[in-house]
Amino acid sequence: MTLHVFNPEHDIALAYDNKYFTAPHAGRQLRNDLDYLPVLWAAEGDYVLVENVSSAQQHALRLQRYGKQVQFIDKNDVERLSEQIDHVMPWGWNSSVKFQLGQLGVKESLLPEDKTLVDIRQLSNRQFSSAVLRDVQKELSNPILLGKATYINSIVELESVLQQIGKAVIKAPWSSSGRGVRYVDSVLDAALANWSKNVIKTQGGIMIEPYYNKVKDFGVEFYSDTEGVHYTGLSVFHTVSGAYVGNSLAGEAEKRSILSAYVANDLLSEVITTLGQLLTSRFRGIYCGPLGVDMMVVATEECFMLHPVVEINLRRTMGHVALSLSAWEELHDRMMRIDYDGSHYHLHIVHKDR
Repeated sequence: MTLHVFNPEHDIALAYDNKYFTAPHAGRQLRNDLDYLPVLWAAEGDYVLVENVSSAQQHALRLQRYGKQVQFIDKNDVERLSEQIDHVMPWGWNSSVKFQLGQLGVKESLLPEDKTLVDIRQLSNRQFSSAVLRDVQKELSNPILLGKATYINSIVELESVLQQIGKAVIKAPWSSSGRGVRYVDSVLDAALANWSKNVIKTQGGIMIEPYYNKVKDFGVEFYSDTEGVHYTGLSVFHTVSGAYVGNSLAGEAEKRSILSAYVANDLLSEVITTLGQLLTSRFRGIYCGPLGVDMMVVATEECFMLHPVVEINLRRTMGHVALSLSAWEELHDRMMRIDYDGSHYHLHIVHKDR
């Protein structure tokens, strides 16, 4: 049986890179409130680790039509069931979740080696995403493709590049859902300078890229296994101030149709194929599991352009969750939202006009 773990604090854990990492309150709340979500992608009979079994069962009732019959277990059950667990699949692998699972009694043989975790962390750095971006542009040499991201490791260099770029976006190498992103217009104020210095000190560097006139967010979801990186579907998602809000639920043809208003289908297919090939060569022997590549459509005075690699998420994404739900045609006019009511997070499936 596979043991599934929803650990959405994964990106923050990568930044801290400490097995004793404790997620901030919001991260712990998100994990506890939505820990039943693997019911949507688990196989029949799999185990799902949750904080409270009865609460998870109650929440999962709303999704039982779209999921499998799983067994919810809490941390006290893991050691007792360890002989029946032959595979572990968290939302994302990092040193913290490995340590937590080991402490609960998961067999060492089922956990990744520390060297693998180091590699996964490096491949999750936005510096790696910028290298893949350059490779995609070089491979396809299409004038519709744009995007540039520069990794720098000093505040002096940051200010110098900023003067050249003007309006820009600066990003921590590891961060989650917009929290490590700041917008700046030519000059760093004191608060942004202090934030940037802290990022450089704690993470070794910082990313800077031009500010683009984004008109559409979307992602391309993949799965990596021993044979390579395989395309699994498109993800059309929605953000507010860089933070994830929700995903459109639709079939592949409808998502292609939505995006074709901005980007030619042939070009999008070329980008997807090229990414699969590039990532296969980099991930083989290192990473098995789901991953996603965020993209965006940019409006210029002349035309729409495609930024093919905004970031690479070496973990399961909400796009993968939406793909699980989009398998059900009855949901194709809906949107999957993650809402916060002031004390708890909730997953809702709502009509798009809401």
